[in-house]
Amino acid sequence: MTQRNTWQRERVREALAESRGFVSAQTLHATLREENTGIGLATVYRALAGLASQGDADSLQSPDGESLYRACATPGHHHHLICRSCGLTVEIEATAVEQWARSTAATHGFIDAEHVVDIFGLCGSCAKARESA
Repeated sequence: MTQRNTWQRERVREALAESRGFVSAQTLHATLREENTGIGLATVYRALAGLASQGDADSLQSPDGESLYRACATPGHHHHLICRSCGLTVEIEATAVEQWARSTAATHGFIDAEHVVDIFGLCGSCAKARESA
């Protein structure tokens, strides 16, 4: 299903691109509300889901189970390192993970297997700040 390219969807896309790291629909909606855009939460959810399905946004679940989104910097399948403290996100290649996923699926008779790998930790800056606190 293709979404219409409305001004609301474009503003959600822009707000997502302006965000640092992954953000929830609620957080993005709060930003848009502060700007008095009049864009509703349901519209934000629909726009983010559409952006993610078209590959224009990355989507993942936080450790708490909340869906988070980020403007996609790399087309195609990729993985992330994500700082639990500041949200810094680094896109990474994971050739060994790709090989392991294919091999594991094949061993169990699966084909067309898909996977998601996101690694959460502390970035160097947050780790230093923790050590000096």
